[in-house]
Amino acid sequence: MATLTGVLARPSGYTGVWSWITTVDHKRIGILYGFTAFAMLLIAGVEAGVMRAQLATADSDLVSPGVFNQMFTMHATAMVFNVIMPLSASFFNLIVPLAIGARDVAFPRLNALSYWLFLFGTLLLHAGFLQNQAPDAGWFSYASLTEKPYSANAGMDFWALGLLVLGTSSVAAALNFTVTIINMRAPGMSLMRMPVFIWMTLITSILLILAFPVITVGLIELTMDRNFGTHFFMPAGGGDPLLWQHLFWVFGHPEVYILILPPMGVVSEVLPTFSRKPLFGYPFVVFSGITIGIMSWAVWSHHMFTVGLGPVANSVFTITTMLIAVPTGVKIFNWIGTMWGGAIEFKTSMLFAVGFVFLFIIGGLSGVSHAVAPADNQQQDTYYIVAHIHYVLFGGSIFGIFAGIYYWGPKFTGRLLGEGLGKLNFWLIFIGMNLTFFPMHFVGMNGMPRRVYTYPAESGFQLLNSLSSLGYIVLFIGFVVFIVNYLRSSKNGAEAGHDPWDAPGIEWSISSPPPAYNFAVIPEVLGRDHYWIVKEQAREAGQGTPPGEAHVDERTIHMPSPSYWPIVIAFGVTWIAGGLLTHYALSFAGGIIAFAGVVGWGNEPAAAESDH
Repeated sequence: MATLTGVLARPSGYTGVWSWITTVDHKRIGILYGFTAFAMLLIAGVEAGVMRAQLATADSDLVSPGVFNQMFTMHATAMVFNVIMPLSASFFNLIVPLAIGARDVAFPRLNALSYWLFLFGTLLLHAGFLQNQAPDAGWFSYASLTEKPYSANAGMDFWALGLLVLGTSSVAAALNFTVTIINMRAPGMSLMRMPVFIWMTLITSILLILAFPVITVGLIELTMDRNFGTHFFMPAGGGDPLLWQHLFWVFGHPEVYILILPPMGVVSEVLPTFSRKPLFGYPFVVFSGITIGIMSWAVWSHHMFTVGLGPVANSVFTITTMLIAVPTGVKIFNWIGTMWGGAIEFKTSMLFAVGFVFLFIIGGLSGVSHAVAPADNQQQDTYYIVAHIHYVLFGGSIFGIFAGIYYWGPKFTGRLLGEGLGKLNFWLIFIGMNLTFFPMHFVGMNGMPRRVYTYPAESGFQLLNSLSSLGYIVLFIGFVVFIVNYLRSSKNGAEAGHDPWDAPGIEWSISSPPPAYNFAVIPEVLGRDHYWIVKEQAREAGQGTPPGEAHVDERTIHMPSPSYWPIVIAFGVTWIAGGLLTHYALSFAGGIIAFAGVVGWGNEPAAAESDH
């Protein structure tokens, strides 16, 4: 981050660490999201490493069953809520205003608040480790395993309250980006001229706004069951354990698309750029994304085929689950059509995008196979499901995110990531990913249950598990190569220039890194691939490639001033939640802090007079 401090600093008197704490610049907030989420990726990776070390051999006792339960619970929870979602949020912050020709997001301070809530919610979620009371009931935390008689320590309270804070962060960010995309597009950028990444951001934001209230209800009820004597999910008190499953998966399946739609948007930008041709079937890609968003609400019970919902419900959700594969298939055919006949250049970003398409096809096919209720009876709660979700969310989301890092990273650092190390990075992660997760299809179909900490030697599972554990080592080396590449490139990488890829988006028309105000003059969008049109017009006029936009005196452009109130409010909100685990007086104090922050925010001017 230090390498970015100078290039993204504001001339407002705020410098050093304090400038990052008080920033409301969407680009800096995106960087904060990115670095925090990547740190969590490393932590979640270590948790996965503990599991793979335990399962590498039969009858292993490297860790206890309790520790293993904590590892798989926190690995999955962190990957979903602390890694993939915030990495997508990092791209939203970095790219959305630039890609729509705006100077900032609609609500800069709300944007800062969403980051600090994310950071403090993540810390609260993991605070149980400090007391040896980490959550241990799985990332979906089915009732009644999560109730006090079966999970007596505070681990599940840390889990529920941490996710409540994280949900507040996600909804705040989603509202911000929805308003930004709808209201702040540059002149000429109609909805059907928006980049696909912006469309996927908008759909994801709407899903977040609608889905998180559902899981919020479930988390509040779980907290009340555990701490205030209610019985929402306890059969002995008249509650229903299946109520939790319905609440969780009504949220959880839109959540799957919240995780995958942004990388789909990234891939839809990378493939045309390196194929040197516009995206094939743009309207179909957009409307298939909208269709996925709508249909994601009609498939949740395919996670519940084995709970006894009955043949009618199972049949309905079998049909809807198969149907949702259709718009996904449309996207895949359009991506392939984009590459077909193109002048493909296999830069690292393009390799990750093509890898995304290949691996997501495998994950999609395995998903269709257990969309069929009778087949799911055998596959349910086996390692076949683990293989499927990792092909979708690792082979899909993480590969799409890496494609975005190599594609847009130079726009914000001003330097290109090394292609040699980048391609080594890709092949190590690609090989490691397949070596880790492909054998899980077979070990699952052979009967190995998920969430077991060991297995007997006579089961015949050891060879495939050993291959998966070897694959983890290859994956680990791949991530180390990425870190080395980033650190080397941030100091010694080639200068990126404003348009290193000859790309079509508006964001490539300004300098790298962008100034705090993004655009000295808000552009008027000429078409769907605006910057390609501008460059073609310049070439036809004999002017060559247009230069990046020149910087102007920032004092002539209205920009919001830094503020410390967002971090104050986020701190207060987290204390409200944390106080429920210790003493209610702390919750009361947190409420006072949060209220004082809201009052301070409400009375703070939007921009200091000197910043105009």
